[in-house]
Formats: sequence, structure tokens, C-alpha cells
Amino acid sequence: MKTDAGQHTFDDSFDLTLARLEYKSRKPDFDIATIEGELTALYVYEGHDWDGRGELKHAEIEGSILAYQVFLRRWQEELARKG
Repeated sequence: MKTDAGQHTFDDSFDLTLARLEYKSRKPDFDIATIEGELTALYVYEGHDWDGRGELKHAEIEGSILAYQVFLRRWQEELARKG
């Protein structure tokens, strides 16, 4: 269970990361493979928590990962819609 500070950190991380991804997607040199690679790196980073980062850092990473997952899902749905 997250504390209020942990939830706030998670929400901020999610919102900022999703906004950054949406901004990047509007650039002419955007490459979805780069975003997928960044998400993979975040999964690895999350798994390296053997020394304990603490609740706030963990919430930040979780928020970022969820933002990447949401962005990629929306991207895939948009591609499917366009056919």
C-alpha cells in the first residue's frame, strides 16, 4: 500500500512520463522501437532493486512503467484503428 507521498510520486511520474512520450511522438524522427527499448530498460531497472530504493523511488519507477505501457497500448490501438 502506498502512502500519500508514494501515491503523489506515482501520479506525478505517470503524468510527466506520458506527457513526454506524447510530445516525443509528434516529432518527425519519432521511432516506436525506441520507446519499446526504453520500456525494456525500465523493466530491467525495476528488477535491480536488490538493495532497496525506498517507497518513493519505487513509486516513481512504477509510474513511469505504467505510462509507457499506456502509451504503447494507445499507439497500437491507433494503428489498428487506421488499419
